[in-house]
Amino acid sequence: MNTSRTRVAVIFGGMSGEHSVSCATAAGVLRAIDRERFEVVPIGITREGAWVRMPDEPALLEGGAAEVSEITTAVGSVVVDSARTAELVEIHGTGAVDLGQVDVALPLLHGPFGEDGTIQGLFEMMGLRYVGPGVLASALGMDKHFTKIALRGAGLPVARHVLASESRWRFERESVCAEAAQLGLPLFVKPSRAGSSLGIARVTDLVDLPAAVEAARQHDPKVIIEESLSGREIECGVIGGRDGRRPRVAPLGEVVMHSQSADFYDFETKYFDAAGFSMVCPAELPSDVAERIQEMAITAFEALDCEGLARVDFFVDSEGAPTINEINTMPGFTPFSMFPVMWQQAGMSYAELVTELLDLALERPVGLR
Repeated sequence: MNTSRTRVAVIFGGMSGEHSVSCATAAGVLRAIDRERFEVVPIGITREGAWVRMPDEPALLEGGAAEVSEITTAVGSVVVDSARTAELVEIHGTGAVDLGQVDVALPLLHGPFGEDGTIQGLFEMMGLRYVGPGVLASALGMDKHFTKIALRGAGLPVARHVLASESRWRFERESVCAEAAQLGLPLFVKPSRAGSSLGIARVTDLVDLPAAVEAARQHDPKVIIEESLSGREIECGVIGGRDGRRPRVAPLGEVVMHSQSADFYDFETKYFDAAGFSMVCPAELPSDVAERIQEMAITAFEALDCEGLARVDFFVDSEGAPTINEINTMPGFTPFSMFPVMWQQAGMSYAELVTELLDLALERPVGLR
């Protein structure tokens, strides 16, 4: 072990539907991370939740067009030996291997059990610094219903919605559908906590609404029904400020749809239909509109009490009025994802961005802050 370098636990895979996307992200980070400054301990999480020590080989995590990257259970599993020193131990049937103490965690996990405050709570209990927002911000950002409540409370514009909770959908289904009808057509039905466009449906006839809710419930028993917003899809990358200064924003990016088979930027289009959309960065917007969006993104970042990084997504109508669609506390982070691309436009390379996020995590104290 080279003790002169900061030890980073790069954690990827996970129990959500975005397991393979997380693996692809980890491949990019493992290739780019500054090996002069950081010693990497790669930790994969299987779909069942087992922690596994992985080889430091990015090529193993890159699935091709017909191949999906997958973390499978190995002979040994990784556990935390001491709750306050972040000492990692690999347990085998015949004994244990001490993997040593780590200084900071880089969780490259998307969706439930990774982006929703759960693993962040574990890090807090371990006294381990980590990249990204804390427990509350992660939980709020993961739950579209509570994101809207928090942003609306901060005076930010969000789409109107109706909550179809487990209880309401079981016992007040007609009322839920009647309230949703008041929002007008088309409607968007979304799992509240699934992330990354999974399970989202566009409803153009109220007859189809119950089936769309049931489909969304396959991903999350808590569903929201949202009014349709038209306009350009604009995204803003935000990272925390150094030494308590204001958050920083990157040049804006735009998602431009091309595919005739997709009505919106859904999961299939995002990850499997490269010809279906393009990313434009910087987005062509009047300077006053761009500045307003960036200021709103900072307000949203602060309203959720975010740390580290977030991507705030907007719809901008023909008059230049922005409405916040959602906030991602662990946005897509492959070298070709919008978040790193926006920061490249700001003059920060992918490798530099990884270093900056690790430095931000190392700078902040553990415990209440």
